[in-house]
Amino acid sequence: MDQAPNEVAVDIAANLQTVRDQIAAAAKTAGRAPDEVTLVAVGKVQPVERVEAALAAGQRIFGENRVQEAQGKWPALKERFPDVTLHLIGPLQTNKAADAIALFDVIETVDRPKLARVLAAEMTKQGRALECFIQVNTGEEEQKAGVLPAEADAFIATCRDEHGLNVTGLMCIPPADEEPALHFALLREIARQHGLEKLSMGMSGDYETAIEFGATHVRVGTAIFGQRQKPAG
Repeated sequence: MDQAPNEVAVDIAANLQTVRDQIAAAAKTAGRAPDEVTLVAVGKVQPVERVEAALAAGQRIFGENRVQEAQGKWPALKERFPDVTLHLIGPLQTNKAADAIALFDVIETVDRPKLARVLAAEMTKQGRALECFIQVNTGEEEQKAGVLPAEADAFIATCRDEHGLNVTGLMCIPPADEEPALHFALLREIARQHGLEKLSMGMSGDYETAIEFGATHVRVGTAIFGQRQKPAG
């Protein structure tokens, strides 16, 4: 049975508070200040009503996986909530780069030279210097996006020096069947070597561990919104 809108709003507000409390506790345990960790609420495949409930509860930083889905949801919401910051956290095709730069504020998934080149050109064209995170495929999984760890140094240098991208951090998605701490530690070390302060790592099942290893951004969807809604059709 579907929940009434007010029940959804109450549940999501409560979930948000629980996640915020757990972030604060994990930060404190790690000897960090809670405000060092940014909660990115992942609205992937969630109805707009659920996103609106999170907005009503004060959440202003959101992540979306797909440009096309975000285009159907966020332009109207951004008009109503102009202080929203929107992160692209899914793979980006070069033919969607212009749309992504127009809509998003942060691109977390820069992962290959061609994309870096297209993003740089399009940002210049649109006059927008978006923050960029380099996605690192820490598990070296064939099916997953991201630059390989061994190639990260050269790629970061190319993005910064050749393309002039505003690279501020790194992002990773550990393999589902491996201990995430090992991957968080690897990402932290690569970031340290390049003086990058931001680490986007940790999702609903492991964000507390990620905070222990220095995450500055955690991407949380299910723990806030519940199980993802299946798209129609």
